[in-house]
Amino acid sequence: MTGKYHHGDLRAELVRVALDLIAERGPDGFSVAEIARRAKVSPGAPYRHFPDRDSLVAAVATQVAHQLADEVEQAAGEHTDPVEGLAAAAGAYTGYLIRQRVGMDLINTEILQGPRYADLHDQTRRLTDQLLLRTMQVAAPADALELMEQLFTQAHGYGTFWLNGVFTKHGYTPALVVRKSAQAARLAVQGHLHTTP
Repeated sequence: MTGKYHHGDLRAELVRVALDLIAERGPDGFSVAEIARRAKVSPGAPYRHFPDRDSLVAAVATQVAHQLADEVEQAAGEHTDPVEGLAAAAGAYTGYLIRQRVGMDLINTEILQGPRYADLHDQTRRLTDQLLLRTMQVAAPADALELMEQLFTQAHGYGTFWLNGVFTKHGYTPALVVRKSAQAARLAVQGHLHTTP
């Protein structure tokens, strides 16, 4: 290797490089050797931190779930009105997806299911539980799960449309897309308020 790794925390650097590659190509579109090359370490170096490729993908997904849970919680926590809190949470999710180019699509990828990745599942549960608890403040228990699903789907869709160029053709900025996502969430929540006994 002509270059050497100089950043100190190789594990964190490998996760960062892997996140960039997953954002570019999806969780199946890269090799550990390519991550090592981009991180400027030997091909065997990643295996000192991760036993296999899927473990590295899981570490990336765990970081994404952790960051998303933190950002959604912070955004929602700035509002005492539960409707506005949910709208802010949806906007935060969309904003994260636009910045990082991954979200629930990575967290729920098929290769990461099962008991092997407990840390990922804990962080995913933290993300979904906090949103579910907030939806239960505005919707009947039987409707709360469906509302949460709708909010995640809308928020992801807004971010994906920006990433895929659909919204950029209209001149939408990321900030505008985040506002539109929050407004769509607000309308969805208000619809449940009006229809829930």
